[in-house]
Amino acid sequence: MDDASRTDREWKEILTTHEYEVTRRGGTEPPFSGALYLENRTGSYFCICCNHLLFTSEMKFDSGCGWPSFHTEHSQAGIRRLIDRKYGMVRVEVRCGSCDAHLGHVFEDGPRKFGGERYCINSVSMSFKESDADDE
Repeated sequence: MDDASRTDREWKEILTTHEYEVTRRGGTEPPFSGALYLENRTGSYFCICCNHLLFTSEMKFDSGCGWPSFHTEHSQAGIRRLIDRKYGMVRVEVRCGSCDAHLGHVFEDGPRKFGGERYCINSVSMSFKESDADDE
């Protein structure tokens, strides 16, 4: 089945409650709580819902914001951007280009040498696969 056409009920059966609340309902995990926040191994980050490649460890940096931060998305990610006006703020929400899962937000306070963007991504919206020495 195409992940983009799954029903809400199917997502609830596939995902944990926390994964569902963040990725399908636009929630946010508490800062400094995510399993991937301090991840520093070499590897790739995938959408938890559809396993679509989003980022690599080379794109990750420590912004100190409490969520995994990336300065660039993978060239094949196709991440969608939407204006988010919740909570009295105007932000740019980012969603998986494959299944439309809520990932987090992108801000313009990232490293200038990479274009100045900071993707602030919920750990629970991603899975991580460590690279093997053979992958490099």
